[in-house]
Amino acid sequence: MGSVANGVELLQISVVIPVFNEKGTVVELSRRIAEALDAGNKSFEIIFVDDGSTDRTASEVRRVHESDDRVKLVRFRRNFGKAAALCAGFDVARGAILITMDGDLQDDPGEIPRFLEALEKGNLDLVSGWKKTRHDPISKRYPSKVFNWATRRLAQVQLHDFNCGFKAYRREVVEQIAVYGELHRYIPVLASRRGFRIGEITVTHHRREHGVSKYGWDRFYKGFLDLITVLFITKYTRRPLHLFGVIGLLAVAVGFGINFYLFLLWLNDESLSQRPLLLFGVLLMLLGIQVLTTGLIGEMITFKNFRGSDSYSVKERIE
Repeated sequence: MGSVANGVELLQISVVIPVFNEKGTVVELSRRIAEALDAGNKSFEIIFVDDGSTDRTASEVRRVHESDDRVKLVRFRRNFGKAAALCAGFDVARGAILITMDGDLQDDPGEIPRFLEALEKGNLDLVSGWKKTRHDPISKRYPSKVFNWATRRLAQVQLHDFNCGFKAYRREVVEQIAVYGELHRYIPVLASRRGFRIGEITVTHHRREHGVSKYGWDRFYKGFLDLITVLFITKYTRRPLHLFGVIGLLAVAVGFGINFYLFLLWLNDESLSQRPLLLFGVLLMLLGIQVLTTGLIGEMITFKNFRGSDSYSVKERIE
């Protein structure tokens, strides 16, 4: 018997797999996952989230379910993206530990026990995979290296591979982290900001044998925009004036300095009518005041909607 959360009996493991047009992989992937977890006598479920596939992916999952009811299907009406697919999988998962992996057989299900071991031995809340040796085209490998380096430096989370979808989570992590848009790759950053312990293991990365990659170059510039979003919501959500105030005060100070300099020239009877610098100084001061006002409005909205439980994360409570 498993433990119970919110009236629902928990399994030991839930494996959540977003898939999009992966009809050639789901049968084999299900079999390999089941073999890996059956060998460890784990109670588990395998949840395929079909993100609007246009092939027979859903039919193949149904066929597997007929022979093994531990295999589940959540099917979207259209393609909503990987973050939405993960959210849907997390919402229905009953595992005390959740595993996420890609559905293209490039992740090796035989490594799931290593993730579970890392969680327990390291007393970790989240373990992320690191595809140290990648079997992808150079057009994907090198931009990914740059992206991971920048994310590591800016977010101050020491992982090598933020894009790796092979991860293990304790249930409380996914219950406390909101994932929307394309922020799924930043779950470790969001979890770290909440105080969860993050770790990493190297994983084997296999060559793709079925289907085609669903990602293009746009994932990289979108990734950097999402990184800015993550840094903002983790550092300044509760105190927006700390960001807008610095920018606003700097603009006002520079504008005031320019205008004070021009004022001194005016006292010496110099004409200011042909000086674009005057307009620039005025514009900087107006811009600074607007940015400061934006920060103050943000502070008022935050104060009005503040919920104490959003500002901390409780690991244990004894009553």
